[in-house]
Formats: sequence, C-alpha cells, structure tokens
Amino acid sequence: MEALFGFPPLFFMGGGRDSYLFLKRNKKMTKMLDARGLSCPAPVLMVRDAIAAEDIDALEVIVDNEAARENVSRFLGTQYSSVAASQDEKGHKIRAHDRKEAPLNIPQKARNTAPFKKDSVGSKQKIMVFIATDRMGFGDDELGKKLMINFIKTLKEMGDELWRLAFVNNGVKLAVDGSPVIEDLMARETEGVHILVCGTCLDHFDLLKDKKVGSTTNMLDIVTAMQLADKVISI
Repeated sequence: MEALFGFPPLFFMGGGRDSYLFLKRNKKMTKMLDARGLSCPAPVLMVRDAIAAEDIDALEVIVDNEAARENVSRFLGTQYSSVAASQDEKGHKIRAHDRKEAPLNIPQKARNTAPFKKDSVGSKQKIMVFIATDRMGFGDDELGKKLMINFIKTLKEMGDELWRLAFVNNGVKLAVDGSPVIEDLMARETEGVHILVCGTCLDHFDLLKDKKVGSTTNMLDIVTAMQLADKVISI
C-alpha cells in the first residue's frame, strides 16, 4: 500500500499517528561512507572524522581492499558494539551499529588515540621498535638477515619496557608465515607486546592472508603509537 496524505500504510492499519511518530523517531538512519580509492590511512580518518562530527547510530563504509577493510573494522570495533563485513561486486562493506556509550563524551584528541591508552607501568619506559626492513644494515644481505633474526630474538631482554613493535615496508615479511622469527614474535605478543603490521605493505607484497602475528594496521595507528611512546627505536 502506498503512503496517503503523507502518512505510511501503518497509520491507516490501526497504528495511528502516535505509533507512526514513535517509529519515525526510533528508526536508526544508516550513514553511508564511500572510501574506495583512498590510500592508508585515509579510510580510517574519514570514518573517525564522520563519527566525531555527529552521533551516528548506524554506519556503512565501503572500501576496495582487504587492508582497508581490516583497519576500518578494527577502528569501528572500538566505537560500536556490532561490526560486520561482507563483500560484493562493489567492494568490501563494513556495517556498524549500536554505538558504545564510552566514546560519546570523550574529547576529539582522546577519540583519536583510543586504541592506545596510556599504560600504568609506573616509571618504566614504553619503548616502541619501528622495523622497516627484514635485514639489518647494508652490504651483505645474508649477513643482514642473520643480524635481524638475532635482533628480534634479543628483544625479550627489554622486558616490560618493550611496548610496541611496528612493521612496515619489507619489515612486514617478518610477521608472515615462514618467517624465521614468527615464534619469537608470537611469544612477545603473548607477553603483552602490541604488534602493528602495516596493511598497505602486506597488500603490496600480496601477504595479507599470510600474516601470522599482530594486528593489520594503518599509518594513523603507527603515528599515534609513536606519539605515546617514551622512546622509538627505528631499524
């Protein structure tokens, strides 16, 4: 039945004007965001800015690659109780609804850094190690790979001060299936070290499905972690 005089069929089926207005007030409108064609971390920034600008009950984001899907899904998971992803001929769709109450009243800067809250570690440093290669130094590549393996294995000596490990560019190859240090990285993650693996880099090397440790992440998360760390060691 079509709407008559501006009212839907429910009005004429016994619901009345009060029922119609109640349903209209409580209907959750889904906001649509198209992040296709955007490079990391632009899709996450688009979603973050949209959520900061208005109180969105339900959100649907479309992206065109798996790295963006994982990054947007993970960010939305910090803001919404329900997040689900699907794929069709148009791309990857991430739907989120039931906004969490906690993020609603926090300031913009706190929203941006929500996944990286300050840890209560007393006077201990929070050290972040930023790794952009799968080998250490220049000259002999085989020697460089051996040195990097030794370096990763020795990181446990930092103890509780080791806070974040971030892998970008060729460094992401250390976090995938077949890596000679995968067991060491898994052990650090079990101990509480957060491992960030660049999604754009994994996608570039066609290694997204081979990642075995850490969170697929974006440059926004990595830069935020650098801001919050007491010390950043770059390799």
